[in-house]
Amino acid sequence: MSRRAAERGGRRAETLAAWCLRLKGWRILARRVRTPVGEVDLIARRGRIVAFIEVKARATNAGAELALDDWRLKRVARAAEALAARYVKPGDDVRIDAVFVVPRRWPRHLENVWHG
Repeated sequence: MSRRAAERGGRRAETLAAWCLRLKGWRILARRVRTPVGEVDLIARRGRIVAFIEVKARATNAGAELALDDWRLKRVARAAEALAARYVKPGDDVRIDAVFVVPRRWPRHLENVWHG
């Protein structure tokens, strides 16, 4: 798969993940936010929870799970720290979530995947 096709697929997966989260009551605050220390695919809020979300699109659930390793989660966590001042209010709970997007399945939202 070319880089361009992978980029297009990633954007589609992020859009699908964002709609899934909206249907569950989340408000999407930002998409594809880059920092010098990493990137966050989605930033969402529901009540007093702010979630920094990594989206993984793969052919299978197992492939999506394998794609979410400690190295990637650390990058998301560092980016979340860099972005917290912009999106987190006093008293908010902050967490790192993941959404796995697999063909012909509803996106799977995993809460609080990083405990670093």
